[in-house]
Amino acid sequence: MSEPTQKYSITMPRDIAEAARARSGPSGLSAYVAAAVARQIERDNLNELIQVAEAEHGPITEEEVQALRDQLHQARAQRTGDGANAA
Repeated sequence: MSEPTQKYSITMPRDIAEAARARSGPSGLSAYVAAAVARQIERDNLNELIQVAEAEHGPITEEEVQALRDQLHQARAQRTGDGANAA
């Protein structure tokens, strides 16, 4: 069973609304906007978590970020069996 919904009125630039409507597909504009807002909330929550972690452990370096990206690429390559072409 899905969550209960409520109708809201929002204001946004016309070009953004038209682009969202064009991309929303069969699920409709409301579902498209709700998914976008949910993603933004996830990003906000992750940013808050990063701020707390950096306050406790110090900022993460670019080298650490790149090392984690490399691990992610390697894991994806292993999962897909495409180790030679991992980017």
